[in-house]
Amino acid sequence: MTKSQDKFVTLAHGNGGRYMRELIDDVFKRHLANPHLNTNVDATLIDPGDGDILFTTDGFTVKPLEFPGGTIGSLAIHGTVNDLSVAGATAKFLSLNAFIEEGMAFEQLERIVADMAQAARQCQVEIVTGDTKVVPLKEGSGIYFATSGIGIKPRDIQLGMEKIKTGDKILISGSIGDHGTAVMLAREQFGLSGDLQSDAASVHPLTQAIRDLPGLRFMRDPTRGGLATVCAEICRNTQQGTYLFEAQIPIKEQVTAVCEMLGYDPYYLACEGRVLAVVAEQDTDEALHCWHQLNEGQDAAIIGEIIADDRRVILETELGGQRLLEELEDDPLPRIC
Repeated sequence: MTKSQDKFVTLAHGNGGRYMRELIDDVFKRHLANPHLNTNVDATLIDPGDGDILFTTDGFTVKPLEFPGGTIGSLAIHGTVNDLSVAGATAKFLSLNAFIEEGMAFEQLERIVADMAQAARQCQVEIVTGDTKVVPLKEGSGIYFATSGIGIKPRDIQLGMEKIKTGDKILISGSIGDHGTAVMLAREQFGLSGDLQSDAASVHPLTQAIRDLPGLRFMRDPTRGGLATVCAEICRNTQQGTYLFEAQIPIKEQVTAVCEMLGYDPYYLACEGRVLAVVAEQDTDEALHCWHQLNEGQDAAIIGEIIADDRRVILETELGGQRLLEELEDDPLPRIC
């Protein structure tokens, strides 16, 4: 709670004066303190070290703000770190912009920022600069975050869709759809409940484990639009097809049950702690072995391959038929990341 002893955020906490300073010092700076964070300057000097510098940016608007397995705070850290990790980099520094709605309870804000700080410590990343705004009541949904991240990638690691070749294998590091389903259940608007946790987490251990394999072509975290959307993007950019095997794709029973009841498709639901990798056939077994050595990769599997004779996402069903996974158009589950 700020020195003003308010229980809720007011517009005065965003006016640039004493209340705003107290909000920043008593909540954000207290939880996120590190040697590089100086809230008294508008720009921070950092030393990124050797290697290629990668830069990314993202925004987070999840609803509800707190869900089984995380909060919008930890999600903002993990999402930014993961975008750098799948590009082959190690995240070093983040910026944070917070857009807080008037009337948000300081008690909830404290929980979210504390969760963010814990995630940053676990990812060994520092928030070094940021900004805070307060928007009027009913012009937000509690709080939004916008982040940018800087990471360092060894110069000899070159990944990208242009590296993908026919015959390469498609791997997934764990079960799909956990985050989207957990958020859906947390909204309590469907009369459903369960103990499913979001998979939201840093994927850096997973990417580090296979980053040096010579046959690694490409990595991506399948967030909005899920597995099907990443595969559609591969097809569109490589002019090759992706052939997936339904029987080999790990999906938890709770996810399948919820999707069947509510008419959602798990192949389009967001993951926030998984990696899809495209690997040359000769290194596939090694990549899978590396992932299986990690707690985060226990359920990793080879789920498909790159094909040349079709430029679509084809799913071979467990019954032996084929189903086309079209590119996502409608948003099946808004506000999940």
